[in-house]
Amino acid sequence: MKSAVALSLGLLTLAAAWLGVLPALVPGAFSGHMALHMAVVAIAAPLLALGLAQSRFDPVPRAPAFFSAVPASIVELVVVWGWHTPALHHAARHSALAFALEQGSFLLSALWLWCSAFGGAPRERDERAGAGMLGLLLTSMHMTLLGALLALPPRAVYGHAESGAGHAGHATAAARLDPLDDQHVGGAIMIVSGGVSYLAGGLWLAAGLLRGRGSRGPRAPALPARRMERER
Repeated sequence: MKSAVALSLGLLTLAAAWLGVLPALVPGAFSGHMALHMAVVAIAAPLLALGLAQSRFDPVPRAPAFFSAVPASIVELVVVWGWHTPALHHAARHSALAFALEQGSFLLSALWLWCSAFGGAPRERDERAGAGMLGLLLTSMHMTLLGALLALPPRAVYGHAESGAGHAGHATAAARLDPLDDQHVGGAIMIVSGGVSYLAGGLWLAAGLLRGRGSRGPRAPALPARRMERER
């Protein structure tokens, strides 16, 4: 039941992100673009992974070697940082094909990582949780770093508000921001949404590992073979 709820919420989040007002704001507001990005990778992806984990639709038991959290986190780092370079980001802002490729790669790379962290057979849960915790914490760190690089600099990297204000008739507060303020808001969204979401996932896995080890209790010390024979 919980899996079905998580899966449904994840699909609803994707529908709201891709079919709502956010895509119309992308050409005119970097903060709108970032809100869309975070809705996909920091809200929809973990909900979908939680819904799939330990269910018959969980992809991890079918190819456990492929779903390794640390390599998945490195791939997501390359995807996220790559699409935030000015050239690729400009292409995604103005080309429907580039935008579709960007959003698809965001979702697939995030799902790969979240499924690697939460999925798999129950007997492998502790081992996967440890790697998943590391992968999610690494992703939280690089998203927080990228968010800070966007939220703190004195110069704008992107010029959304200059070239796309009021796109499609949307006279929004985001579109009315100047490029630097718009970029600062987008960076703050990445820090709060992306950094916190992946950090929370890593800490949740760490807490589960600690609870599991605590419930098993300390192992009894092994007695030497000769002492065991004497005690018999």
